[in-house]
Amino acid sequence: MMDQSIKFDLDLIKRYDKSGPRYTSYPTALELHEGFGELQYHQHIVKSNAAGGPLSLYFHIPFCDTVCFYCACNKIVTKNRVHAVPYLENLCKEIAMQGVLFDKHRTVNQLHWGGGTPTFLSYEQMKQLMETTRQHFNLLDDDSGEYSIEVDPRETNDLTIAQLRELGFNRISLGLQDFDPEVQKAVNRLQSQEQTFAVLEAARKEGFRSTNIDLIYGLPLQTEQTFARTLDEVLAYAPDRFSIFNYAHMPSRFKTQRQINEVDLPTPAVKLEILQMVGKKLTDAGYVFIGMDHFAKPDDELAVAQRQGKLYRNFQGYSTHSDCDLVGLGVTAIGRVGDAYVQNFKELDQYDAAISQGRLPVFRGVELDADDKLRRGVITQLICHFDLSFHKIEREFNIVFADYFATEMENLHIMQDDGLLSLTANGIKVKPAGRLLIRNICMVFDKYLAQQQQQFSKVI
Repeated sequence: MMDQSIKFDLDLIKRYDKSGPRYTSYPTALELHEGFGELQYHQHIVKSNAAGGPLSLYFHIPFCDTVCFYCACNKIVTKNRVHAVPYLENLCKEIAMQGVLFDKHRTVNQLHWGGGTPTFLSYEQMKQLMETTRQHFNLLDDDSGEYSIEVDPRETNDLTIAQLRELGFNRISLGLQDFDPEVQKAVNRLQSQEQTFAVLEAARKEGFRSTNIDLIYGLPLQTEQTFARTLDEVLAYAPDRFSIFNYAHMPSRFKTQRQINEVDLPTPAVKLEILQMVGKKLTDAGYVFIGMDHFAKPDDELAVAQRQGKLYRNFQGYSTHSDCDLVGLGVTAIGRVGDAYVQNFKELDQYDAAISQGRLPVFRGVELDADDKLRRGVITQLICHFDLSFHKIEREFNIVFADYFATEMENLHIMQDDGLLSLTANGIKVKPAGRLLIRNICMVFDKYLAQQQQQFSKVI
């Protein structure tokens, strides 16, 4: 059995607490550029079809009824549901344009609706979107795929959950963040326990195979005690997974965060107390640390995939489908097709203009070179499995690891001295004290990091 324990070393965390990427991709999205356009995307789709294999689809639904002050997502805040109509029309047109480019024999093993708030759409609209997708892509009919959706419990009820299950969704993620009423007021997200747990129970009743709860630590007015109460309340309902994110306060980049009173934010010391409490409570409750703020029950697919060495990481986080090319659909959506990442336009008017002209709404992208693919392989293995076989990398990429990464090995020796990892002639094993700092270990292999450091949030 794989050791999935974590060790909270306050001194190490303080010394290594600096800004860095979350590595949902390597290179990160900051390396995407406008020199990569629709023509290059077409070329990579041709290569992807030649290689074959299943697909993953991501749909971005940007609408929200109210604004949460902490949010860093690309969203459109409106109470007018009519605004979704032209967007949905454009999204269906994009599905048709993208669908014709991909081999119809390629099954869609993974599908995800994110946002925003996907359930901002009516049932009729959601049904139209799924039917259009099924018309142009090869969706599975036997419920064996990983078809997931993010929901806001304030926008969801028993009927909605039954409808989502009918549409083919079998995994669900519920946004919560915190139950404390003062914290909820401070971030403009008022949400009751009754709303939240009614949705969770309805999802179980309808046969959703995995339930996830999203929480955020580091929000204004949070303390270790208040967040512990929220965690205890959620643990009583035992969701299959937890995503517990560190709030990154970057008001210069995200305008909505300017409405947060900075003096109310917990100090770094308090955030560390919360993090330590979270790790202990969840592991004591039987959850395993997947990595990067994620915990899961031992029998959950993520935990099983990690133990089997099959875990992967993409733009939606941890995944069990490393074999899938990812097609991003909708405004600002990012995909990974073949050896390229591609992103749609971020602004709604630009997205609309491209679709109206019959063009794919490609805004920017990047083609990975041999070094990128090598470093991606190293980082993915470390961030998903906490160990790395030099021989496996050498065989796959035809290099001598110690020679190619001579400079990086010097930094790894320092981390070994600090107790984050152990180095042998065969590879790297991340120790329990290093697992919370896995981003730091991955950063050693990131050749782009120096010029981009200021763009990222703190690792803890």
